[in-house]
Amino acid sequence: MAVPAPVTAGAPDAASEAVVDVRDVHYSIGGREIFAGLSLQARRGRITAVMGPSGTGKTTLLRLITAQIRPERGTVRVFGEDLAALNSRAIYQLRQRMGMLFQNGALLTDLSVFENVAFPVREHTDLTEGLIRKLVLVKLQAVGLRGAAALLPAELSGGMARRVALARAIVMDPELLIYDEPFVGLDPISLGFILRLIKQMNAALGITSIVVSHDVQELATIADDSYLLSEGHIAASGTPAQLRDSGAPAVRQFMTGSAEGPVGFHYPAPDYLSQLLKEDDA
Repeated sequence: MAVPAPVTAGAPDAASEAVVDVRDVHYSIGGREIFAGLSLQARRGRITAVMGPSGTGKTTLLRLITAQIRPERGTVRVFGEDLAALNSRAIYQLRQRMGMLFQNGALLTDLSVFENVAFPVREHTDLTEGLIRKLVLVKLQAVGLRGAAALLPAELSGGMARRVALARAIVMDPELLIYDEPFVGLDPISLGFILRLIKQMNAALGITSIVVSHDVQELATIADDSYLLSEGHIAASGTPAQLRDSGAPAVRQFMTGSAEGPVGFHYPAPDYLSQLLKEDDA
């Protein structure tokens, strides 16, 4: 399908306000093009939503931002640094300024809630046990789970596990907080807690947040800026309201969740009848 013209949110801020700046990025996996000139920004102190149907490269984008992979062309700058120009040690130091909430929480199953949250502090600092205890309890209090400090991950509900993972993500006071599909599998009450926490954390800590998800209605309640990925490009960008009011068919289909539109259900494949009637090569 043709990529519609982006919906803009007005004049862009100065480059100095971009904590993450992705410029004309091209990237392929196994010969399949994922990004073909992708450009977007996450601005300081704001919540940036990245949306798109499954398979559009949302998680791949996060891997680029965290320097797990490098683009074939284009640049990815984080905190003003071109990631392609950094060595392993510099990347490691840069990642310490980020927090990551993984899609499945990724808690360490053999460690208690307290020890899961304390883990990054023990790895990256020389703080005393007394200070670590106070720091972890403060973060658990922030997500409402100080009373669950002694529990193991297997004893937590899905929503509780996600909140513990969030406490771990913020325990080092990151400047950039990244959420990979934070709403998957949550009941309405847990979802409400997570939405409120994302908004409160961003405001209270003065951080920059990137939220990757396909949950349109939820993101609309917290996002300052939104991007919709489609066919390796940004199909639309702007406030959630601007995307919702877009007249572009692909944007309207995604925002309304319609089965009818240019975004198809089937992965590209040979003609169905011909493939069924074709004799086995063996």
